[in-house]
Amino acid sequence: MRDDWIPETSLTYSEYLLAMFKDREERKTDVRKRRAKRKGLSKTERLEVLKKTESRCHICGGEVELEEWQADHVLSYSGGVNHGVENYLPAHRLCNHYRWDYLPEEFHEILRLGVWLRTQIQNKTKVGLDAADKFLKYEHQRISRRKNK
Repeated sequence: MRDDWIPETSLTYSEYLLAMFKDREERKTDVRKRRAKRKGLSKTERLEVLKKTESRCHICGGEVELEEWQADHVLSYSGGVNHGVENYLPAHRLCNHYRWDYLPEEFHEILRLGVWLRTQIQNKTKVGLDAADKFLKYEHQRISRRKNK
């Protein structure tokens, strides 16, 4: 974990993030060769998963609708884990899609960056507003691609 280390430069930080990405990709490649086939949960199993968090998304804590949630692997499927009910928690579709299969250290970095950037945008700093402009352009393109499918 990076709590006791701060990268010296933006290039060092970029290399650090890239190394985590490559590590995750290598793990996924190794696991794909030996993992069991994914199987769905029954209605009873889905209700059991939902009860674990009292119908709340385990990622953001918001309430989940009975039909509008996903059973998220606690230990990622791409990591080769089992598919028992004990390895699932409920998540909003959006939360689950953004979490993907990041390793915990990688996901912590994403949260750190997100919280920092949100503050920059809120405080209307140059870097914050520049990033917000680029992000909004990206979002428009992403939504446009979805509509065109």
